[in-house]
Amino acid sequence: MSYELLIQHGTKIMYPPVVEGVTIEWERQGQPGKLTFEVVKTDGLSFQEGDPCRFSVDGTPMFYGFVFEKSRKGSNPNVIKCTVYDQLYYLKNKDTYVYSNKTAAEVIRMIAEDFQLNVGGLEDTGYKIASRVEDNQTLFDIIQNALDETLKATKQMYVLYDAVGKLTLKNIGSMKLGLLIDEDTAGDYDYKSSIASQTYDKIKLAYENKDTGVREIYIAQDGSSINQWGVLQYYEKLDNATNAKAMADALLSLYNTKTRTLKLQDVLGDVRVRAGTLLVVMLGLGDINVSNFLMVEQVKHSFKDGQHLMELKMRGGTFVT
Repeated sequence: MSYELLIQHGTKIMYPPVVEGVTIEWERQGQPGKLTFEVVKTDGLSFQEGDPCRFSVDGTPMFYGFVFEKSRKGSNPNVIKCTVYDQLYYLKNKDTYVYSNKTAAEVIRMIAEDFQLNVGGLEDTGYKIASRVEDNQTLFDIIQNALDETLKATKQMYVLYDAVGKLTLKNIGSMKLGLLIDEDTAGDYDYKSSIASQTYDKIKLAYENKDTGVREIYIAQDGSSINQWGVLQYYEKLDNATNAKAMADALLSLYNTKTRTLKLQDVLGDVRVRAGTLLVVMLGLGDINVSNFLMVEQVKHSFKDGQHLMELKMRGGTFVT
């Protein structure tokens, strides 16, 4: 395995020697991709914050972003530690948006145009959001709210990520990899099942009908789950009552289950794995034997001494397909 680190300063392209390893971290939502490395300060090496950086593995670009942080230690000033973020970092900006009759993909494209972000393939999410007011919110939150609205209405989950310099939106159904994680390819694991987070067996939606002055209530519940777990209620006020009963049923179907998390260490690396990817996991976890696709919630790629390993946080339960 070979990897290449490129930094561009103005018109000058540099290939600095890497001291130790290189790490890439991706999360499914709310965080930009992060590349970290240390380089040796050699003659002619000069770069600044904001300079573009690209990391390639075996000749294939894997990460593209911009230098955001540089640091040194007095005991070894010739080594520069660098932190590079992809363009999702700019979704940390705050703004106010009022929009209507847009899909989540159209919201992303609107924001990308306003903030001069490069766009790649955005899958059509189909569902038109009637209207939303986003006041003083991060762009991350504005986009995630649109994706959450789409998930509630359609039970379809989409993942936004930066694909080597281009904003990309995909349905998780199109992010499957035929990659097997089992006892032979994973080192250790931490497993947890829970009904304490994002598990609901009763859905209650309320709509204030201004025309009639009546509060309309829409309820979906599962009696057997309530008998076992008690009442775990999800409550939300709606801006309109269009398809409210169907939304309540969809939310119950989505959340009326245990959530399961699985952290895997020292997994043999694969450059195709990113947050949102679905992998085949075959492991005995005590109370269950997993033999299914699970979704990568977070991934950390580590490249060192010609070896590529991954740390993976997987999601099960709701997100098993």
